[in-house]
Amino acid sequence: MRRWLRDTTGGLPRQFWYLWTGTLINRVGGFVVIFLTIYLTTVRHFTPSQAGLIMGVWAAGGALGNMLGGVAADRIGRKVTLLTGQVAGAATLVAMAFTSAYWGIAGLAFLFGVFADGARPAFGAMLIDIVPEKDRLRAFTLNYWVINLGFSFAATLAGLAAAADYHLVFLVDAATTLVTATFLFFTLRETRSARPAAVSAVASPPVGGGLRVVFTDRIFLIFAGLNILSAFVFLQHLTTLPIAMAADGISGQTYGYVIALNGLLIVIGQLFIPRLTRGMSRTRMLAVASVVTGLGFGLTALANTPLFYAVTVFVWTLGEMVNAPANSTTMAALSPAELRGRYQGVFSLSWSIAGFVAPTAGGFLQEHLGNTFLWLLCAVVGLAVAAAQVASGPARERRAAILAPPPPAVSRQPTPVS
Repeated sequence: MRRWLRDTTGGLPRQFWYLWTGTLINRVGGFVVIFLTIYLTTVRHFTPSQAGLIMGVWAAGGALGNMLGGVAADRIGRKVTLLTGQVAGAATLVAMAFTSAYWGIAGLAFLFGVFADGARPAFGAMLIDIVPEKDRLRAFTLNYWVINLGFSFAATLAGLAAAADYHLVFLVDAATTLVTATFLFFTLRETRSARPAAVSAVASPPVGGGLRVVFTDRIFLIFAGLNILSAFVFLQHLTTLPIAMAADGISGQTYGYVIALNGLLIVIGQLFIPRLTRGMSRTRMLAVASVVTGLGFGLTALANTPLFYAVTVFVWTLGEMVNAPANSTTMAALSPAELRGRYQGVFSLSWSIAGFVAPTAGGFLQEHLGNTFLWLLCAVVGLAVAAAQVASGPARERRAAILAPPPPAVSRQPTPVS
């Protein structure tokens, strides 16, 4: 056990652990993302379509935030971009707690998306800056593990907060975000290189400047596009899944317990993923993850009790556990060092696009075509993405090999003369 723990956590830089700790603090209080759909439909009495539109507006704000945050992370700095997004996001959550008008909530949701997602590219670029390539799979696995450790606590605590007073869902989230920003302000150092950004002359991404490089990088855009489809399926657990469970007479608090299983499973098993997938290519991991995730959400078409819903969560969580480190390390391998913030921003944009499409299209399909159609569609999408990952994988790996830093030179001692 000591050897496994050393192999999993040993040798990572101190700055990584500061980021890791900040993530834990922030995620333990991340209540709003879990309960916003239930809040909108049960407390504010909006329709599923109206709630889905607000979630989509949130994602639209995130799309803008990802672009602005990616550019700011490369031009201004990782640390200031990260902290600005967190502080402004906390202020927006406080305002949202005391707003009841539909368009007021929608506007604040948009702003929260801008600020919260504007911090993501800086975080991702900083993690890649800090951790050497050989350790990134472990680092991303540990980071994803702590995200879900926090999520497992947040899902349960948010249910208790909502039962007491829904204002607490927003206020506690804002408070923990401010605590995180304060902690990172005093512990993190800036990691952006002082050199001006320039694109490597190696035949990697197309020649150009700034975001143009990213948006003309066909290999990267295909990868990001597949992530949109995968995320469309995965994000149903935050939008249409609680509505489906409510339609079966399952309370919001029970939903919190069921969805907490997702975080609990990852906390228990995520750190074993690097060892279990040793020898598997990133492409194979991504394909397997897509199949398992699609199957898990497809099974939801048959669920009607908390126990059956928990079984579906168990299945798609296995897919999520395999997907997360493969997705992150592939993303890092495709990012030129000089443009990491922008590449992180555009990849985060793929999540924002999915965050808009998942609730809006998912809510529409759920309301007009029914739950069965929606969940079976998720299964079909998962299979299609798996096939596309296999087809596009070789080109990604060739690009990653080009962008990989050269191995350190081996110093050769002169041969002694006899």
